[in-house]
Amino acid sequence: MNETPAPLQGPVPSVRGVGGSGVLPLVTCDLFSALIDARTGGSAALGGIARDHGWDVAGAELYDRWDAANKASQRDLAGWVPFAEHSRRALAATYVALRLDGDAGADTAVLLASVGEWPLWPDVEAGLAALAEHHRVGVLSNVDDAVFARTRVAPLVAGLSAPAAVLTSERLRAYKPGRAIYRRALERAGGALVHVATSARDVRGAGDAGLDVVGLRRPGHAWDPAGPLPRRVAGDLPEVARLLAGGRGPRTDP
Repeated sequence: MNETPAPLQGPVPSVRGVGGSGVLPLVTCDLFSALIDARTGGSAALGGIARDHGWDVAGAELYDRWDAANKASQRDLAGWVPFAEHSRRALAATYVALRLDGDAGADTAVLLASVGEWPLWPDVEAGLAALAEHHRVGVLSNVDDAVFARTRVAPLVAGLSAPAAVLTSERLRAYKPGRAIYRRALERAGGALVHVATSARDVRGAGDAGLDVVGLRRPGHAWDPAGPLPRRVAGDLPEVARLLAGGRGPRTDP
């Protein structure tokens, strides 16, 4: 029998803070799905690498395989290693699977150097500014500090928030979807945090860790129909800002 998954539970911070505490909530966004169209940017970079090698393989195929292996590595490795190392291992595994003869280390450096060219979703600049009118704004991402600094998101967040609002896996020494990264982020935020998530694993991971989650729809991403759904759902970042400014707000179907 199919049942509708229960919405994720948790506090609903508003401009008054959690439980009226007065602590201004930190609103974090995932980097490579909520803010950046990583598949478009990463596919273009890997397509260029393939052409340089003379390979007859699409950049999108390379990206999808690399991304899946990268996320599996982040999920399964017990200890912390830099995001760049996860990325290198994932690209090496992709080359083995496709029988491609390439230097995964050198190509990973090229790939990660290209993140500054990866496009933002169209609503990001205006949406982050709208969020910053009533909340602290930050990022919670499985990424190294140096990689984040190259992105188009970095100067936007720097203009709106203190550096402490950037919560990377390097700083928190943990990776999504494990609970540790979310719990440490909540602690860094002073106990008042809302996470804006797009990917299924981010929605589930943040909810399992007890965070309040706003689901942000993006093309090419779908949530697990059997898993918990976010209580609130938005079609773009300005809508996220309106939902949070209005307090609890209605839940909409994903």
